[in-house]
Amino acid sequence: MRDLLAVNNLRTNFYTYRGVVKALNGVDLNIGPEEFFGLVGETGCGKSVTALSVLRLIEEPGRIEAGEVLFDGRDLLKLREEEMETIRGKDISMIFQEPKTALNPVLKVGFQIAEAISKAYNMNLREASEKVEEVLREVEMADPSKVAEKYPHELSGGMAQRVLIGMALSTEPKLLIADEPTSSLDVSVQAQIMRLINTLLEKRKTSVLLITHNLGLVAENCSRVGVMYAGNLVECADVKTIFADPAHPYAQGLLGAIKMRGERGKLSTIKGLVPDLVNPPSGCRFHPRCQHAEKICREKQPRSVTLGSGHSVSCFLFDGA
Repeated sequence: MRDLLAVNNLRTNFYTYRGVVKALNGVDLNIGPEEFFGLVGETGCGKSVTALSVLRLIEEPGRIEAGEVLFDGRDLLKLREEEMETIRGKDISMIFQEPKTALNPVLKVGFQIAEAISKAYNMNLREASEKVEEVLREVEMADPSKVAEKYPHELSGGMAQRVLIGMALSTEPKLLIADEPTSSLDVSVQAQIMRLINTLLEKRKTSVLLITHNLGLVAENCSRVGVMYAGNLVECADVKTIFADPAHPYAQGLLGAIKMRGERGKLSTIKGLVPDLVNPPSGCRFHPRCQHAEKICREKQPRSVTLGSGHSVSCFLFDGA
């Protein structure tokens, strides 16, 4: 079966006064139809830049330098902007980190939902407005007609996130990108939001790219997970494999920094600092922090090697080249 999304050798830079920030250093990932895929890593590793590059929403001083973004067999990087506008919000929807800032503060919630539906289905606003209460009811709003008349500042964080989920899924996208969709919410609301997302996705058969720092959300919701470090995807496998037996030293450190239920003792840490991507380390970008680093790690960037079905890792511990 063909992948819904296949990202190959994606490179994105930002041209700043300090120099060129090499944000994505040849990212490769794939997401299948109806798959729930998680992307994890430290702040600044390139997770959100990957999502924005897929949607071609990188703004100046950023620039997508190279690579392929194949969506349903079409390379999005080669499409005209007019063609991309028919894909964003319709075939690919995105839920952003901060729901209150993602909504227009001077427009009522109902109008914003209607506008999204209108653009996706090429219908007039009056027709789209008739579907607003249905969308709000689907995301379990208690009083849809009342919520539709509210402005974003009148909503709680959980309500605002439900509105964004409703907007994103009202166009029945093939791929939903959820960028830290629960980061600003308390634990109980997080659980409600993720349950809601899963319920709606099961109904619509949509694929998901979940970007998060929360490994618990990944363990509970995702089928596969990719681990990013300093602009590289260093390991990708099914969730059980990553949590039970991570191969890459960075993935091991990341999983070692959390404790599972019932575990006791001191949390492990990863020594050193996250690299400056204006002047990133040569070779493998993790080598200054890696206890297994050899000479070749400083000289060459490791290629991705397959360890098993669906399990790949970029590390010279598994590649004798």
